Amino acid sequence: MGIADQFKDKAKDLAGQAQDQTQDRKGQGRDRAKDAAQQGRDRAKGTAQRAQNEANERLDR
Repeated sequence: MGIADQFKDKAKDLAGQAQDQTQDRKGQGRDRAKDAAQQGRDRAKGTAQRAQNEANERLDR
């Protein structure tokens, strides 16, 4: 195997690694987006529940 072939193989390996890293980052980005959306929903539910509790307390008075 010549030097040119070695460089070609190394370039292919590096390109594959870069592609794998890109896919991993995309997956991590999706996970972060899902987590952020869930946290937003949880906060909204908590706020709605607190408002409902306050309304119930006012009615009870």
